[in-house]
Amino acid sequence: MLKCDLHIHSKYSFDSLADPEKIVDLALARGLRCVAIADHGNMAGSREAQKYIQEKNLPIIAIPAEEVKSKQGDILALNIKEPIPDHLPAGETLKRIKGQNGLAVIAHPFGSFCGFKENLGNYLGQFDGVEILNGSVFSGNEKAEDFAQKHNLPFTAGSDAHFANRFVGSVWLELPLDWSPNLTPGQIIAAIKQKTGKTGGAFQPFLSKAIDHSFRSLAKLKILFGKNQ
Repeated sequence: MLKCDLHIHSKYSFDSLADPEKIVDLALARGLRCVAIADHGNMAGSREAQKYIQEKNLPIIAIPAEEVKSKQGDILALNIKEPIPDHLPAGETLKRIKGQNGLAVIAHPFGSFCGFKENLGNYLGQFDGVEILNGSVFSGNEKAEDFAQKHNLPFTAGSDAHFANRFVGSVWLELPLDWSPNLTPGQIIAAIKQKTGKTGGAFQPFLSKAIDHSFRSLAKLKILFGKNQ
């Protein structure tokens, strides 16, 4: 079985300070064999992780990914080739992900303060699946799982970790695949589409989540400092 954390952020997100290399090392130490570093608005962290894995010949795969902020909500773009700009209408964002043969997954669709801003049912047929287990939200996972079951949709899981800490690999999607150096992102995407995976892991305590979100706010200050240098 292949354990995957399909939603992680690195220092290339505006609210994160984590080095992609440290994320990869931590994921490996926790038994993961697949990660998706899906930074806000870019693929730099994803590409850096892939380069590090290749140079060190590590037994893990990094799926090319980005978390795209559409006008209606956040969308995970998995196995894409080029970054997709933020702030487009959700329909256009989804169209561009599909145009790259990527997997379009609605991130934390019913999360408090971060959920999808329109009736998700209106977009059925335009996206591929939903994130039913997000390790960082305070609520909404149960509703996301119910939505996926009701509409027979593929699903993913991810820690939504923003730092190289205990959030990485705290939750995961387990797929019926064996690790191999020849394993490809396409094979992992195909397994997700088959809906044969299962979620696992343990939630962090409420206080840990609250502290983590506070540190994300502090991390945003790096942009201000960078502009003033």
